[in-house]
Amino acid sequence: MQNSAVSNRKIKQGVVISNKMHKTLIVRVDRKFRHPQYDKIVTARKKYYAHTEQDDFKVGDVVEICETRPISKLKRWRVTKLIKRPMTVQEIMV
Repeated sequence: MQNSAVSNRKIKQGVVISNKMHKTLIVRVDRKFRHPQYDKIVTARKKYYAHTEQDDFKVGDVVEICETRPISKLKRWRVTKLIKRPMTVQEIMV
């Protein structure tokens, strides 16, 4: 990504729901909005296929993804950084 110029690429934050493919993650992005007719808060979920060079992300990790050129049939996003890793049972016990 360009450092000095302002980039107009979309950035989203979501949770890794699958890491079983090589160099590919499936990230679920949740979006909350008010329903126009019923005036109730609704959660919409969408899955994005994201490219990553390192296969060190686990299911449950919160990551940031950025829009990029088409890499394959479904991949149009890449992982830019790890936001948060969920606590494991061993960390809670200590």
